[in-house]
Amino acid sequence: MGKEQKRGGQVLGAFSAVAFLLLLTLLCSSVLDVNPLESWKDQLSYLRDGVSSKNGGNDIEEVYVEPLNFLLERLVRGDFFNFNFNFFIIQSSYNSITRIQLVFALDMHTGDDRIQLNTTGFSCQSEVCVTSKPVRIDNNALTVYIPTSESRIDKVIKPYVDKLARLQVSSVRIVAGDSDHSPPCHFTHDVPVVVFSSGGFAGNIFHEMDEIIIPLFITSRHFRSRVKFVITDYKAWWVSKYSRILENLSGFEVINPEANGDVHCFPGGVVGLKFHGLLALNSTDIPGGYSMYDFKHFLRESYNLRFNNISEMEREKKPRLMLISRQNSRVFLNEEEMVVMMEELGFDVVRPRPNRMSNLGKFTEEVNSCSVMVGAHGAGLTNEMFLPAGAVVVQLVPLGLEWASTYYFGVPAIEMGVNYLEYKIEPEESSLVETYGRNHPIVTDPGSMYAKGMKGYFAFRAVYIDGQNLKVNIGRFRETLVQAMELIGRSNPPLADPPLASPPLA
Repeated sequence: MGKEQKRGGQVLGAFSAVAFLLLLTLLCSSVLDVNPLESWKDQLSYLRDGVSSKNGGNDIEEVYVEPLNFLLERLVRGDFFNFNFNFFIIQSSYNSITRIQLVFALDMHTGDDRIQLNTTGFSCQSEVCVTSKPVRIDNNALTVYIPTSESRIDKVIKPYVDKLARLQVSSVRIVAGDSDHSPPCHFTHDVPVVVFSSGGFAGNIFHEMDEIIIPLFITSRHFRSRVKFVITDYKAWWVSKYSRILENLSGFEVINPEANGDVHCFPGGVVGLKFHGLLALNSTDIPGGYSMYDFKHFLRESYNLRFNNISEMEREKKPRLMLISRQNSRVFLNEEEMVVMMEELGFDVVRPRPNRMSNLGKFTEEVNSCSVMVGAHGAGLTNEMFLPAGAVVVQLVPLGLEWASTYYFGVPAIEMGVNYLEYKIEPEESSLVETYGRNHPIVTDPGSMYAKGMKGYFAFRAVYIDGQNLKVNIGRFRETLVQAMELIGRSNPPLADPPLASPPLA
């Protein structure tokens, strides 16, 4: 009898728990204006790949419409808990970075955006606008027409993430307009559109990755190639350079508005790209929960790179070290001495020149064959994305560039599964000592250059970024490369030559 009462109590407790969870779900859905059954239907229809058929009835067509709305909602929906607190620890043993990420607080703003999208079919957040309504794009006027209940829509945005670069980016106008007040369609597509600019700071691989490629991945990857790109400020060389990435994100040819003045119609779309930070993906605020490690895998897939991990490389051969040379600023003044020391340690040193780096397809293969990459702070280190997991990036940090070095390249390297070492330049290794003197504030207090706002930034840049070269202390830097050897599993480098004995006293 006691056992039956106990079993009955367990059943009642389980039923109460289920009822409570169901009640909580319904309560949350009423507050957030979400129908859980509709969301469940969206999930099911999305799993059917969202295939439409002109031969079917309304049910088949509905399977196409629902996943498109679901995919677009994910760009504005946000997570219920969506606040990131990042804490970084610099480990003194290897000067590497360990990242601890805590997801803690409640985000209400993106929920409002989703409600607006569901109510009006249109939502904008900063320079990113999403519509779940059929849109018409007039390529001649770079105007997007949206049939929405918000009749006052008349918004002009520049579809590029960097504010300074927007000065060089063409504007796109978004207006309300039904079929009676919009230009007729010349081409009708059955996939959504993403509109973005290839202008801005294109030509610099850091800016191209940080401000176009990664935001494009964040915005479009979850469409699974069922999306079409309209690229404003079209540059043929840029499209050619990143053709493999564009083809992996979209199964269709890109549209160049300048060459094609027709009106293109889409079932929905996005104008602008989502941005999470410097070479960053916030997995808690991206459809599909992709991380920087996933983005790195996407690049390897796009360029068909051979090595996923350095453990796949032949240990009989010398480990390859890529030294990123610079020509104009932050130049290694004793580069040849550095190369001799690297080779003495047992590295096979490669030094790519600009003409080799311009062919991204071939250059990514060369980077992927390396176990170690060495370079001063600069755009060339962006190529760390193509290194295999377990490889090592060694960044030489010039005076005044400590924060930028760590956050531009150190943190992303760790998040991509690549080891990271910093070699911080001492004043005597910087050309600034020769230019200004050892005790000048430019050498002793770089932070003081920021005191005058934007004017201070340009002065800072002229000195520390554009006006500084490096003469590396070979003996001290050797210790860092020995650490790199150990990290890639080659722990027995040749010993350094012993110091010369002092002459005997007379």
